[in-house]
Amino acid sequence: MTTSDQIDFTTQESGERLDKIIMAHIGDRLSRAQLKTLMIDGLVTVDGKQIKPGAKLKGGEHIQVTIPVREEPEKVQPENIPLTVIYEDDDLAVIDKPAGMVVHPGDLNETSTLVSALLSRWPQIAAMNVEEKRAGIVHRLDKDTSGLILIAKHDRARRKLSEQFQERTVEKVYTALLEKRPQTSVGRIEAPIGRDPKQRKRMAVARNGRPAISEYTVIDDQFSGDFTLAKVRLLTGRTHQIRVHMAFIGCPIVGDRVYGFRKQRIGLKRQFLHASELAFDQPTSGERLHFESPLPPGLLNILSKLRG
Repeated sequence: MTTSDQIDFTTQESGERLDKIIMAHIGDRLSRAQLKTLMIDGLVTVDGKQIKPGAKLKGGEHIQVTIPVREEPEKVQPENIPLTVIYEDDDLAVIDKPAGMVVHPGDLNETSTLVSALLSRWPQIAAMNVEEKRAGIVHRLDKDTSGLILIAKHDRARRKLSEQFQERTVEKVYTALLEKRPQTSVGRIEAPIGRDPKQRKRMAVARNGRPAISEYTVIDDQFSGDFTLAKVRLLTGRTHQIRVHMAFIGCPIVGDRVYGFRKQRIGLKRQFLHASELAFDQPTSGERLHFESPLPPGLLNILSKLRG
């Protein structure tokens, strides 16, 4: 859980940048990078309004800074939740995650998570040198995205696998049903992604966002209503990247109620997005491993209905 510490003060300086004034007053509490994050998250106001970090103040403005304070996290309780393990060795496991399962505990999802299931099946991961709620986790899948996710069983494997993600040598391919057919059968989307300034829980294509690259290939467009099935390959790993990028080109994912069409044409309770292929180097042997996961029955039924 998270509480917050609120700091209020009135500036006397004139002509100084907002960020410099704040650092002068409370620089012992946070770094410049942390201050930047607070500003992006809307936790810094001047006379009740958000302004740019580099804005110069006239003097006499009321500044309010809200600093989230994390309490000591509760231990994650192991839960005997069935897992579909398609591969495992002494270093890692590859799980076929169902839609609806949250990867790790958060403020709204403390139980029935993938981490709880991992702690029950492989208790040794609790000893990893990470926050317990992220034990074993190397990368994430959204709650309503199904498919392949890679799990580390110990710290050395986690570091080695994480390095592969950072170096972009891990291959991640998703299968997605799009609301519309893209203009080209094969395409590459290079558009930076950052927090949506209007809705902080959403991501958006943003000029000052982090670089993000996705490649797509249409694999089937013989459906009613212009629906199109595509394979999407991630070359970077930004939060909600595929969902944001496909919506950016006007072809949002079916069932995506955050980035997709406001009025859904199919009564799907999840987004039609499945992590179907995963390839990486085994951290000890260096052997290249490749795994595939077929579409779950619920998504196959949707395709059958659209063909009919």
